[in-house]
Amino acid sequence: MAERWGISIPMRDGVQLAADLFLPAATEDGMPTIVVRTPYGRQSHALIQQARFFASHGYAVLNVDVRGRGDSEGVFTPYRNEGRDGYDTVEWAAAQPYASGRVGTLGGSYLAKSQWLCALEHPPHLQAMVTLVSPSDAFVEWPTGTPVPSHLCWLFLVSGRTVQNTHALDWENIYWHLPLYTMDEAAGRVIPQWREEFTHPTLDAWWQEISYQQRFGEIDLPVLHVSGWYDDEQVGTLRNFVGMTTHAPSARARAAQRLVMGPWPHQVNESTRIGDVDFGPEAVIDLSGLELRFFDRWLKGIDNGVDREPPVRYFLMGKNEWRDASAWPPPDTAYVPWYFHSRGSANGSIGDGTLSTRKPSVEEPADRYKYNPLNPVPFLTQPTSEQIGGPDDYREVHLREDVLVYTSDPVHEELEVTGPVCVELYAATSAPDTDFMAQLHDVWPNGYVQRLCDGMVRVRYRHGMDKAVFTQPGEVMRLAIDCWNTSHVFLPGHRIRVHVTSSAFPKYDRNPNTEDALGLSERLECAEQTVYHDALRPSAVILPVIKR
Repeated sequence: MAERWGISIPMRDGVQLAADLFLPAATEDGMPTIVVRTPYGRQSHALIQQARFFASHGYAVLNVDVRGRGDSEGVFTPYRNEGRDGYDTVEWAAAQPYASGRVGTLGGSYLAKSQWLCALEHPPHLQAMVTLVSPSDAFVEWPTGTPVPSHLCWLFLVSGRTVQNTHALDWENIYWHLPLYTMDEAAGRVIPQWREEFTHPTLDAWWQEISYQQRFGEIDLPVLHVSGWYDDEQVGTLRNFVGMTTHAPSARARAAQRLVMGPWPHQVNESTRIGDVDFGPEAVIDLSGLELRFFDRWLKGIDNGVDREPPVRYFLMGKNEWRDASAWPPPDTAYVPWYFHSRGSANGSIGDGTLSTRKPSVEEPADRYKYNPLNPVPFLTQPTSEQIGGPDDYREVHLREDVLVYTSDPVHEELEVTGPVCVELYAATSAPDTDFMAQLHDVWPNGYVQRLCDGMVRVRYRHGMDKAVFTQPGEVMRLAIDCWNTSHVFLPGHRIRVHVTSSAFPKYDRNPNTEDALGLSERLECAEQTVYHDALRPSAVILPVIKR
């Protein structure tokens, strides 16, 4: 194998990006190239091993430090240069004497979104992409109008030219800092990107410049999409797959999309276990082999059957086995409402909240709780972890009175829930702005309360992220809370549970319940919250049920 370290790739404005090149031992003309562009250090052990794997299978591989990171020149501004720099890198790679002119891109998280931005620039020699755990556009993963607390941890990570040590800081305390705008000072480093984002609390032109999910009709490429049910950016991958199968400009591209969803966090395919839950021996797959087959088909033209296989492969939790489907969501999905019920005291798991497919009666009283941002409901996570939440046990959280808990009777037969989950909530608040959060759980017979998926709505953005619209005290709102996706079987004896509350800290920042500009004020107010579930206002979780 031939390896060339520290080569330079020129960009159109004269900036030189640093790269390492990996070639097969028997170098031949006409090799396809795989480009990997990263802000995390091109010489990480994982990227070098990945490059050597693909080089051993007949590919040239370029690992590149993005602009302003590692040994590359220029200034790093997240995502702002990745489209143009990606184009220039792909075209440089295609012009090398060993190259066939067919280029693919590969990578996860930041490395995935940067591929989408590159594809929008239409480099002529880009032929295929493998995108893992893709971030979404602004305000999709966190529809809050503010950057979420963990985003500061990431900005700190990339705030120098090399990866910074985020484990040296006490993030659990930093996340409590107010106002949010100066939280970077609490972390010990002023970060201009953090502060700039607070000046754009709506989906404006500044955000549209680095948006891609409304432009799938411009991307005519085969794409392999990979994520996990506990990926904190999961929604991006599924939205991308659906967007490309629906809107890609050619029938060839629409048919060439492939989706793999495993029982994984953001660090996909590394373990069969997340926290206390083990998903069994089938949970880890030969992902490198899957990527290789995809590239072999679309960069080498090998007829290996990839384009004739089912486009969707997903892991069914509970049963802990893989399933295939012809689309996402699976075509045989039935969307079944499970309605909230109580006698007005659904506060906590000791309350009287229930969940059933029976529609509520006219007389059912509403449930009420007080949201105090000084005492937010926790979202179970480790502040410096690479993942934000897993199949964590929420039984202690469900002892709180400011959490409304609705639980079904034990199911008598297997109930498969696969697809997007939504909570339709009829609610009112005493505040001009507040949050409503919902989570779906599996309550095991032994009492373990496994989180499956969750979502939130910030009331001022209930009509969209393009403008803030405050509410009047007591105004009843119909809120659609997107709880993302899951694939899980509720086994006999297990119970379905939904909780509703107004905070999930520190996954999301605490809503101060005021009309103040988000993130710029230290003023916090309590809010009196009401959730309705009667015949005219039937709050419910809509479950995507698969009947086999």
